Amino acid sequence: MAPDGGELTVVTGAPANGGSCVAHHEGRVVFVRHALPGERVRVRVTADRGSYWHAEVVEVIEPSDDRVASLCPIAGVDGAGCCDLAFAAPEAARVLKAQVVANQLQRLGGHSWSGPDSGAEPLSDSGPTGWRTRVRLEVGGDRRPGFHRYHSDELVTDLGCAQLPAGMLDGLAEGLFEADLSPAAQLHVAVDDDGERHVVRTLREGKKTTTKVVAGSYEAVQRVGARTWRVPVTAFWQAHRDAAGTYSGLVADWSQAGAGMTVWDLYGGTGVFAAALGDAVGESGRVLSVDTSRAATRAARAALVDLPQIDVITDSVRRALTAQRAGASRADVAVLDPPRAGAGRDVIDLLAAAEVPRVVHIGCEAASFARDIGLYRGHGYGVEKIKVFDAFPLTHHTECVALLTR
Repeated sequence: MAPDGGELTVVTGAPANGGSCVAHHEGRVVFVRHALPGERVRVRVTADRGSYWHAEVVEVIEPSDDRVASLCPIAGVDGAGCCDLAFAAPEAARVLKAQVVANQLQRLGGHSWSGPDSGAEPLSDSGPTGWRTRVRLEVGGDRRPGFHRYHSDELVTDLGCAQLPAGMLDGLAEGLFEADLSPAAQLHVAVDDDGERHVVRTLREGKKTTTKVVAGSYEAVQRVGARTWRVPVTAFWQAHRDAAGTYSGLVADWSQAGAGMTVWDLYGGTGVFAAALGDAVGESGRVLSVDTSRAATRAARAALVDLPQIDVITDSVRRALTAQRAGASRADVAVLDPPRAGAGRDVIDLLAAAEVPRVVHIGCEAASFARDIGLYRGHGYGVEKIKVFDAFPLTHHTECVALLTR
């Protein structure tokens, strides 16, 4: 037995969702962070959940051939929680990510998918570092910005995360006034497609959140193809510099939207997919783009003002679908890009009841993506294609895209 904080030696097995590897000790499952499959490691137990433990590596006794010197100088057991797979060779990490998605799809979605031998697909050939264009930092009690340690309120104030392009945070703290570094404030930093850096501070005070632009502008310029968006620095935009263009092209391809069709763009955000879909259906068609974020839908309306076939609605997807059904509206295609929790039963039930024949579903968390796939299958949808992207290199996260038809 090893109580919280106790140490033991284990041999790790398959990767698990969330960035750990599965090990066993005296019949108990142990989820080990900072390990690769097949390693013999000494670990410290960090949480006792009864039937299983969580643990982290304190010594690698027999390393995997896929283990490399950390590609992120601030990540690790005693470092920041930013790059939890920085110790894995990038090509090996991509294979592990695909294995995790395949396991979740089988267990939670009842769907068998093996994926390519090369694993999750990179979004570009530019390598695993320097890909992030937006980051949010916390300000600690010492008025220094930093990254959280894993599942901790403690901050690492070395800002040298390998996900960030060179210079993104250079001189950040030195350029701010003391009032901008109030404890518990957040600093939102974006480098836009014009190469400009923007810094916005938010601070929660009771029920009110105050916002202040401390460098650059409140809105960042973002481009996909020939179209330009102006997106608040505090709003959502794809973190990887190549993600928006890649996903937009894939959605346009897989949706097979054509002239005169009706498409529902659900969780549509700033309307990146709606732009491609609107071009495809033309003025004789219709695209309904729905998102709860006022900032995102405002940016969508401004960017898509020349496409009258696109209606942008600020509302929940569930309410919007209920209204469409009440109005007897039908869609030829639905595109969904929900948050990490997934679309869930209520939304997928509504899509099925609306008899949408073709669905492109995107997910950024393997388990919720797999559960949603299972819900579609329960309504008679077949999985035509799946792609898994290594959209967040150096981390365990992926972006998954499925094409479903009925």
